[in-house]
Amino acid sequence: MLQNVKNAPKLKRLVGDRAFYARVIGIVVPLIVQNTVTNVVSLLDNVMVGRVGTLQMSAVAIVNQLLFVFNLCIFGGLAGAGIFATQFAGAEDHEGVRHCLRMKWIIAMVMLVVAHIMFALIPEKLISMYLAEHTLPQDAANTLAYGMDYLGVMLWGLVPFAITQIYASTLREVGETRLPMIASVVAILVNLVFNYLLIFGTFGFPRLGVVGAAIATVLSRYVETVIIVVYTHAMHARFPFIKGAYRSLHIPRALLRDIVWRGSPLLVNEFLWSSAMAVLLQCYSVRGLDVVAAANISSTVSNLFNVVFISMGNAVAIMVGQALGANKPHQAKDTAYKLIALSVAICVIMGLFMIAVSPMIPQMYNTEEHVRHIATQMLRVVAVMMPVYAFAHCCFFTLRSGGRTMVTFLFDCVFTWVVSVPVAYLLGHHSQMDIVPLYFCVQALDIIKCVIGYILVSRGVWIHNIVAPVALEEEDLS
Repeated sequence: MLQNVKNAPKLKRLVGDRAFYARVIGIVVPLIVQNTVTNVVSLLDNVMVGRVGTLQMSAVAIVNQLLFVFNLCIFGGLAGAGIFATQFAGAEDHEGVRHCLRMKWIIAMVMLVVAHIMFALIPEKLISMYLAEHTLPQDAANTLAYGMDYLGVMLWGLVPFAITQIYASTLREVGETRLPMIASVVAILVNLVFNYLLIFGTFGFPRLGVVGAAIATVLSRYVETVIIVVYTHAMHARFPFIKGAYRSLHIPRALLRDIVWRGSPLLVNEFLWSSAMAVLLQCYSVRGLDVVAAANISSTVSNLFNVVFISMGNAVAIMVGQALGANKPHQAKDTAYKLIALSVAICVIMGLFMIAVSPMIPQMYNTEEHVRHIATQMLRVVAVMMPVYAFAHCCFFTLRSGGRTMVTFLFDCVFTWVVSVPVAYLLGHHSQMDIVPLYFCVQALDIIKCVIGYILVSRGVWIHNIVAPVALEEEDLS
């Protein structure tokens, strides 16, 4: 059957029919809406903080980079159970999804404890890593103070963030993408309103600056958690996995073992990859706090344009994973090819549009002109590389959908640490290369990643139904 896919005309392998794209739209559009609204508000938040001052914006950027490590660890930690949940959903096994939900709670609670301990013990040291040696002492002290104030409030939002991810990821795995979108949009609007009120002190509210931005974010996270949890339990007939989910914490031993075995590489991968992103920013930051501010502008704006391939990655995880769980390997591989092609094609268009608007958006920030110039140049680099990012991202989720987590570990974080980080460190610390060509050299390394991804995906090393063996082992245990 897989041989038929290999012999099919190349164009037919990359282009789907109306039914295929109708299903893609049903899954992807809510994700794109959610991610777009999230990133638009993130951009507006960033602009609001940026209008307070460059040091404040740099402090928020540094803390958010550190929290980004926690966020991706949550995503990675839950992803192992998520692979199984997606395939259980494809097999219409609600009890299996229920077990995966319980496993997610255990993983998230452990990670929350670890994160709070880390941020309580060495927050100053973590923030200070991003303050270049030649930074003026007063600027460094002020940036550290702003960062500590912002972090102190943001820690209160880690718990609702984790709970939301437990529920939202499970809902997406069973094919429900609208509820997480609605909850996120409402929370984002709350965040936007209270950012305006608390950062600038409008309508009688106190002017709190970066602390106000943190309070608004934390408040919005609690709102999002309440909406998604209450609605999921209220609609238990629509989401059968939630019925009886908390009657016990029982997880079959075979499933528990397999989730830990396959999920551990994903957790380690996300931790190491997000840590690598933090290290890369540190390598860029040796060029000064202006570069940190410019990189913050660039990443915030580019995230708005990246929503397409990010959402397409989720579509790959859902559609390919469910096909594998339903024992349809031919359909899984065919779907993967079509989704990768669609993502790359859309990102070519998005990249061209991003190049056109790149000089305009940084002008919204109340910062120095050379900071805006660096941000514009970085945005152009991201725009050129966007189809490359899209290809690599979809390859990652294709490999992950079949439970080949060790392969994804090697493909993603090992590549980043072995290739990208050393290059960035050498160029950042041992050369006089300007920040923009340095940034381009590091980003262009993802082309190598695409070649590796293409070889792995085309060989079908990821095609694997992981829930059928679990079911058989459970029968043996009983």
